[in-house]
Amino acid sequence: MSEQHSQTTGRLYGVGLGPGDPSLMTVRAVEVIVAADVVAYHSARHGRSIARSIAERHLRPEHIEERLVYPVTTETTDHPGGYRGAMEEFYEEAAARLAAHLDAGRTVAVLAEGDPLFYSSYMHMHKRLAHRYPTEVIPGVTSVSAAAARLGEPLVEGEEVLTILPGTLPEEELAARLAATDSAVVMKLGRTFPAVRGALERSGRLADARYVERATMSGERTGRLADVDPSSVPYFSVAVLPSRVDAAPGAERGEVVVVGLGPAGPLWLTPEARGELAAAQDIVGYSTYVDRVPARPGQRRHASDNKVESERAEFALDLARQGRRVAVVSSGDPGVFAMATAVLEVASEGPYLDIPVRVVPGMTAAHAAASRAGAPLGHDYAVISLSDRLKPWEVIAERLRSAASADLVLALYNPGSRSRVWQVGKARDLLLEFRAPETPVVVARDVGGPAESVRIVPLGELDPAEVDMRTILLVGSTQTRVASRTADGSPERIVWTPRRYPEG
Repeated sequence: MSEQHSQTTGRLYGVGLGPGDPSLMTVRAVEVIVAADVVAYHSARHGRSIARSIAERHLRPEHIEERLVYPVTTETTDHPGGYRGAMEEFYEEAAARLAAHLDAGRTVAVLAEGDPLFYSSYMHMHKRLAHRYPTEVIPGVTSVSAAAARLGEPLVEGEEVLTILPGTLPEEELAARLAATDSAVVMKLGRTFPAVRGALERSGRLADARYVERATMSGERTGRLADVDPSSVPYFSVAVLPSRVDAAPGAERGEVVVVGLGPAGPLWLTPEARGELAAAQDIVGYSTYVDRVPARPGQRRHASDNKVESERAEFALDLARQGRRVAVVSSGDPGVFAMATAVLEVASEGPYLDIPVRVVPGMTAAHAAASRAGAPLGHDYAVISLSDRLKPWEVIAERLRSAASADLVLALYNPGSRSRVWQVGKARDLLLEFRAPETPVVVARDVGGPAESVRIVPLGELDPAEVDMRTILLVGSTQTRVASRTADGSPERIVWTPRRYPEG
């Protein structure tokens, strides 16, 4: 509410009317409309206004009515600025008309279906006038709340997240956001309905989607969105994904989805991965990684030790045979020294050949560490694990020699642990046979986590004592460069490998 204005002017009100049923208007909305000198409302060129029809019983003959007629709605325009230009000009003219009343000391109530500050045309008047005149916004029941009420299903519960989307977004963007959220409402259907339906199908959410048309108004319609004829969908309709809590399990067969969690925390999680975790009935994985997945009501969690990958994979596939939807979680990308291989190896054996298995990628530790340091992986590089638990050190040493002699940047995973303390020193000494001691090495620990540390050290000074299982090493090639910069007044060092290689 704005009060820093001369009291000789009128007062502007943005009045929320609710979703359509006049009985859902608030008492305050009715009071303001009845007392106003001017009642303004938007309409298409046919002249009919839904907002006016909702408030009609409270209009008086002495009211001055300002009908703000859109120059275009869905049709094309020959305005030199296109659709946006035509609408901007319209809003400026409409604001000027209302300003004239306010300057004359009249009170102006601008009617808005739903809530005035929620996908409403009133906002365009508010942005142009609220800083100039005393203003009050009267909230209203939104179509989101009305749709949930008419469906009679909870929209969000507990820790669930609600996402509200305009159907005008590109289909791929809609699919990504729908896959990543718990509950959702998609507004502005009409001609966008086929793309919205496609996005729901691509995100695996179509079976759960509900359709609400003209909630609380005459002609209201609700039902399963998958059953709706696209040609029958008006603009005043929404798609709803209700709460997943207590939702009945689907009738589809069980499956295993191997999900990459990224290197750390929710900021590194892809929308697809987030959606798969939310949809899973069972979470299976190493206890440290299972703990990174938010707990959900009704979802079962099966944590185990880090050294039982085959047993874990078999357990997950057995759950899927019982009709469960199982997410096996891995840090980083599940296909890089992680659980995807273990699951697929077991799934290729007799009892599990008919169990669906999918792999959902994640941000790798190497790429996350590289981003913190600059662009050390800007040219060809090799990824090698220094763990000799599953392969002999002689194999590791030979691969290090081959990659080093090919002048590849190296991403070294699993460099050390409490039981493996000598491998880093051996690898460093071997690489020094091919690389200069000043070759930059990115030592990245707990990237994305609370103890994140990223340093650039010369290869000759790499200290094995500073390396553990939460560390990844990026060893530069002969072309990798280090530079010092000053950003925002703070010195920083960056490392990058040029994409252009010198001619031989």
